[in-house]
Parts: sequence; C-alpha cells; structure tokens
Amino acid sequence: MSATPKNTIIDEMRAALERAFSPLSLEILDDSARHAGHAGARSGGHFRVALVSRSFAGRPALERHRMVYEALAPLMGHGIHALNISATAPRNAPRPAP
Repeated sequence: MSATPKNTIIDEMRAALERAFSPLSLEILDDSARHAGHAGARSGGHFRVALVSRSFAGRPALERHRMVYEALAPLMGHGIHALNISATAPRNAPRPAP
C-alpha cells in the first residue's frame, strides 16, 4: 500500500519535528476537510500539531510557535497551508481528564 500525499506530508512533518525537538509526545491531525473550498488550501493542507518537548521550557508561547514554524519552514506552502499549534514544555502540558 503506497502513502497518500497527505500521509507523506504528515510523515515529513513528524520527521522534522522529531529531529528539531525530540518530543515526549507528538500528535499531528489533518484538519483540511474543515477548510474545503478555502482558496489558500490549494497550496497545502490545514494541520493541528500538538507537541510536548523540553526544548520549550521557559520559552513564551510566541517563541515556541516560531520554533515550530522554523522546523516546518521547508513544507510551508508546499504541503502545509496552515497550522494550529499547541507546543508546551512537559510541566505545562495539559493533563488527561480523570
């Protein structure tokens, strides 16, 4: 079974984020279906990225987002159109509901 273009881009995103941050957890969701028909979507998909990494410790949210965009820069406009980012340090990570 061959990878679809969306699976390929997710695999590329995962590899880039793992290389840059060695995340303790990483989740990438393709959210493109919610944005079907959006003119900008032709340049790539819409994705939700949630990652927890020690690399984010002590850094403000804006800097964490910039770090993620920098790691994914080669894919922006060439597979990725938009990102919804949750980037946290381990101690700031949301805890699962009981």
